[in-house]
Amino acid sequence: MEKLPTCSLITPTYNWPEALELLLLSVMNQTVLPNEVIIADDGSGKDTRHLIETFQKKFPVPLIHIWHEDIKNRKPKIMNQAIAAAKYDYIVEIDGDIIMNKHFVEDHLTFAEKGHYLFGSRVNIQEKLLPDLFSKKTIHFNFFSKGIKKRGRTIRIPFLMNFAKSVDQRSSKLRGCNMSFWREDFIKINGFNESLVGWGIDDSEMIQRLHNIGIRGKRLKNAGIAYHIYHKEQSKSHLEINNEIERLTTEKKLTFIEKGINQYL
Repeated sequence: MEKLPTCSLITPTYNWPEALELLLLSVMNQTVLPNEVIIADDGSGKDTRHLIETFQKKFPVPLIHIWHEDIKNRKPKIMNQAIAAAKYDYIVEIDGDIIMNKHFVEDHLTFAEKGHYLFGSRVNIQEKLLPDLFSKKTIHFNFFSKGIKKRGRTIRIPFLMNFAKSVDQRSSKLRGCNMSFWREDFIKINGFNESLVGWGIDDSEMIQRLHNIGIRGKRLKNAGIAYHIYHKEQSKSHLEINNEIERLTTEKKLTFIEKGINQYL
């Protein structure tokens, strides 16, 4: 078996310690642990800090908390700071409302390939399950679990990834809640675009720039299984501006942005 790459697991969070707790419990349950976990905290309050401090005492790998002041949604900025601080070659990115299948990190690292990034999908945990989910601190799910949608995505057959094709164009199925890439590739394109504000587009715009320098994508199917905890949709008030930035990135084949990770390296 080939040696797996070293990896930093990075997750953004904002004032939802109940969800972050389940994510961290699912990290501790991994068959292959990341080398470190970095929480990119977009200005959460003291409840989140206390939760992280409690986990730091018992966590199997370094658990790093990177925080900045809450000035509305500045996810690209805090993610750039977190990835600048990352010590390892490969970045696995998930959202702070994800519960990982126990093979999640193993799958991302097994199928990591130079010149590529990976993107997976998610199973949706429905709203009606939330009281039970948080009171029982559930982190184990399967095809037959109650209260989930898209249950076909719970089926893990990693062997099928041997037939996965590389893609030259950004997929509409791309979700930042489940993807991974080489840190050096991310630095080449200057990371996330901090001109993007509010919800949406930051991950897909960054991935578009990876394509623009010749990096190809591979979709993780039947592997890298993630469960997304239901929440109300965030405001999409900035989406028009962000969509325009992404359109220019695509049309002009832009590879490097002005306000990015280089401010923190």
